[in-house]
Amino acid sequence: MGSFSLFHWIVVLAAVMLLFGTKRIPQAMGDIARGMKQFRSGLREEETPEVATAPVNRAPELPRDTVSRG
Repeated sequence: MGSFSLFHWIVVLAAVMLLFGTKRIPQAMGDIARGMKQFRSGLREEETPEVATAPVNRAPELPRDTVSRG
């Protein structure tokens, strides 16, 4: 009880083939594989360090008066 026999897996496979057909299953597996490849490449892009750019020299900003004169 709790584990599936070979007969159960054959019945499940036959039901999936009847529901989805033989053309849609390979197409769906290809879509899954393509998504996994894109996910992995996205992870690799995050791991690569970004090229540091030279700091921009700006003049120091002077403090502004926030008290109104009246």
